[in-house]
Amino acid sequence: MYVFLDYLFVTFHGLWVLFNLLGWAWRKTRPWQLVTSGLTIASWFGLGLFYGFGYCPCTDWHWQVKRKLGAADLPASYVKYYADHLTGLDWQTTVVDVVTVAVGVGVFLLSCCLNWRDWRRAKRLDAV
Repeated sequence: MYVFLDYLFVTFHGLWVLFNLLGWAWRKTRPWQLVTSGLTIASWFGLGLFYGFGYCPCTDWHWQVKRKLGAADLPASYVKYYADHLTGLDWQTTVVDVVTVAVGVGVFLLSCCLNWRDWRRAKRLDAV
């Protein structure tokens, strides 16, 4: 069961991250990407007040599964874990965290701007 859950988390969490990074590129997915990236930012900063900056429930649950499978010394960051795993390097935690937050917040702000622009265009077309 834990192996299945591990694969499920790898798939779901990986797709969530990819959608947060790229979902703004298509007009039809922008509103959903705004929601998912907003939830991610709210988790990092909102839940982070209680559980530690950058907290992600998905990472927390995934790490619980990985520990049941015998994993140890898991980093706090999902991005660091997979950057290390995919490249075979040991990325510096601070660098990964700074890049993750910068890109995450940047993509969220980009999505806000694009969604606002789309909303204004639709409003103008409705007025015509």
